[in-house]
Amino acid sequence: MNTEEILLKFKKIALIGASKDLTKTSSIVMKYLQDQGFKVYPVNPSMKGEKILGEKVFGNISEIDSPVEIIDVFRPSDEAIEIAKDAVKINAKVLWLQLDIKNEEAKKIVEKNNILYIENKCTKIEFEKYFN
Repeated sequence: MNTEEILLKFKKIALIGASKDLTKTSSIVMKYLQDQGFKVYPVNPSMKGEKILGEKVFGNISEIDSPVEIIDVFRPSDEAIEIAKDAVKINAKVLWLQLDIKNEEAKKIVEKNNILYIENKCTKIEFEKYFN
């Protein structure tokens, strides 16, 4: 499944590395995805319980009480392994690492569990490429 098909099929996204600084890339992408009809759950342990762009912030993806299809990662590459393990635990469909984020071990973990793996791509840029 390519990025176009993923963005057409899956509409519930956990955004890891969310920020209340609306000038940060993660916030710009979150707002854009919301505007395109995606349900975005912001994840940031240091902001748990606060709100970003009208959505309650979760400390970890395992705390989200709704199904999550895409895990959109705005964190350093070395954190992707733990995030991949969490993706397996919650039965996510896609682990999506943003621009300049790659992790071979995370890829192995999710692919072994039939989770799609995307690295070094921006959800906003990919959406714009296909749908705008």
